[in-house]
Amino acid sequence: MNYHLMGIYYTIAAVFLGMQLAAGENLSAANPDFFQLQKALEKHNFIVKIAPPPVRGAYGLFDSKTRIIWIHPLVFDLGIARPTLIHEAVHAAQLCHGGKTVKALNLGIEPPAMTRRFFMNYEGFSRQIEAEAYTVQVQPDGLDLVISLLQKYCP
Repeated sequence: MNYHLMGIYYTIAAVFLGMQLAAGENLSAANPDFFQLQKALEKHNFIVKIAPPPVRGAYGLFDSKTRIIWIHPLVFDLGIARPTLIHEAVHAAQLCHGGKTVKALNLGIEPPAMTRRFFMNYEGFSRQIEAEAYTVQVQPDGLDLVISLLQKYCP
């Protein structure tokens, strides 16, 4: 086995991955709904990073302390960029509603059955927070709904 060649392959793979991550800014511009929500979040002082989240295996992640939302570039290839950002944007609205901590919005929308398997493994308060995020992300008007929530709860 030629280890030198393996090093070249790893270098090529790393460069290719780096090129894909650097193109992340273009990924959002190519998705109008995503771009619209990204701009709305930025208007309310949230930062949207198109990069792998610091938690392995996550497609999206919201850090309430830094107001950073990570969106994995892979979601664009999977066709789930819009619902992923909507989900994390709901958490952003929950933070605005709670002040310094995330607080349920009590939207009064029943979570569709198809979403239950995603949040039922959470306990107590976390379950309610995740249920709201999964519920909004699957609504036909989810984009407009989450933008209105940001406008209502965020300064």
